[in-house]
Amino acid sequence: MTITNMFKLSSLAHALLFFLISSHAIAQANNQPGATVTVDLKREIAPMTPVWAWFGYDEPNYTYMKDGKKLLSEIAELSPVPVYVRTHSLLVTGDGKAALKWGSTNAYTEDANGNPIYNWRIIDSIFDTYIQRGMKPLAQIGFMPQALSTHPEPYRHYWKPGDPYTDIITGWAYPPKDYNKWRELVYQWVKHSVERYGQKEVESWYWEVWNEPNGHYWKASQEEFFKLYDYAADGVKRALPTAKIGGPNIAGTSGRGAQDWVNNFIKHCISGTNYATGKIGSPLDAILFHAKGSPRLYNGVVRMNMSPQMRDIATGFKMSTSYPETKNLPIIIGESDPEGCAACGMATNPENAYRNGTAYSSYTAASFARKYLLSDKYNANFLGAVSWSFEFEDQPWFYGFRDLATNGVDKPVLNVFRMFGMMTGKRLAAESNRMYPLQTVLDSSIRGKQTDIGALASKDRKSAAVMVWNYHDEDRPGPAEPVKINLDNIPATSGSLSIYMIDQENSNSYEVWKKMGSPQNPTKEQITELEKAGKLKRISKRKIKIKGGKTVIPLELSRQAVALVKLDW
Repeated sequence: MTITNMFKLSSLAHALLFFLISSHAIAQANNQPGATVTVDLKREIAPMTPVWAWFGYDEPNYTYMKDGKKLLSEIAELSPVPVYVRTHSLLVTGDGKAALKWGSTNAYTEDANGNPIYNWRIIDSIFDTYIQRGMKPLAQIGFMPQALSTHPEPYRHYWKPGDPYTDIITGWAYPPKDYNKWRELVYQWVKHSVERYGQKEVESWYWEVWNEPNGHYWKASQEEFFKLYDYAADGVKRALPTAKIGGPNIAGTSGRGAQDWVNNFIKHCISGTNYATGKIGSPLDAILFHAKGSPRLYNGVVRMNMSPQMRDIATGFKMSTSYPETKNLPIIIGESDPEGCAACGMATNPENAYRNGTAYSSYTAASFARKYLLSDKYNANFLGAVSWSFEFEDQPWFYGFRDLATNGVDKPVLNVFRMFGMMTGKRLAAESNRMYPLQTVLDSSIRGKQTDIGALASKDRKSAAVMVWNYHDEDRPGPAEPVKINLDNIPATSGSLSIYMIDQENSNSYEVWKKMGSPQNPTKEQITELEKAGKLKRISKRKIKIKGGKTVIPLELSRQAVALVKLDW
């Protein structure tokens, strides 16, 4: 052996020893054991259903604006399946100008004699934007046009962050003064959609009536909502008998009052008297409900709370599957988020400061993994979870809205969905010695001394992917921790290994923006740099040998980081 080769061997040994000592030191410093993740490629659980490929927002008119179109294109591109999009206010009266928590299409007005005037121009521009990108509407039938409202004034609101949330509730939240006109409006809308996009396309959509009728959004009784639903569903089915419709998209699903709403709604659809037809039962092709977490600020540190969101989901799954008539129906979580108000920035709501950085991305990874586990537990036909997060046009940079991008620049959380987009085929069992048990998360979120280092895994015909995160409810810095990923039963002897990372240094436009001095008027060159920083970064790509169907992949994950390990063979 030459002196050179001996030196190389010695250097390699020292490097390996340094890695092992460093990893041990990091773990000791945290008083936490290093994480070991084990994935057996033969342990298939279920199809890797892309439940994450659903998005929504309050302001429908952002859809066809410059940054809205850009973000929708990016969302469509990251997904291997058509993405569903839900938005409020598709039937609201107005001039089509966007504003926070407001939108309008002017789809329905009346002439001096009270005769309906239908105008689909703005709705068409919204749905065209989706269809052109291969996306599909989760079409919300609401809210009430001014000419139909039983309480038409005041109608237009001018809410801004910091104002009482109830200020948005105006004439659009009331029942129709004429239910036959309401049914005809829905019929004409669906009929027009079939004529414009074709029967096959519209059959692939989902329709749903209203939003959170058990909250502020509905200024009438539960029975009045059932009537609203019956007439709307009758209009939908008259225009297209094969269309899919569902509800009730209630808020706070795990609360006792909300549970009463869901159970009464299901019972009404199964055996109640239909207000529109006089027959027994009402069409129900999907069950929808909402799930939200509850972050708070403690001593200047944001503390997330995943438990309420997970309990909402568990309760919704349990109720939906408890009736023989509904146990196999698709379930859509109509809004599924860390908290409630997307348009409430961190200036007025400091607990929302998590939204710009990696706490939002790691929370998203850790929470979606639990959604899959809950669907397994209740044997639910879990179709989708709508992330109520989009973009806010012409607003301050990194204001702390719950959005996926700011002024056309992607935030770290969008890169988690880019990772999800690479996870296809079958979902695999993934075990981690540092992943909090599901029941603990339901009971008390992720609050212990240890962080949650968990994994979600998938396998396709010639690839496997493992998403790993290092999450904790407290959004504060922490040292990187060693993670060892064991992959077993790989059907190949060699492969190409790629590692993607979201942390303080990678896939993180927010940190780059802060290093620029947090400019509110960045230069063209700075915007180009921010756009590049907002993309998902691959930090490693190499060829590997696979012996006996096994390989071990070492990682280091900082607190609130998310990694995707992808093996192709």
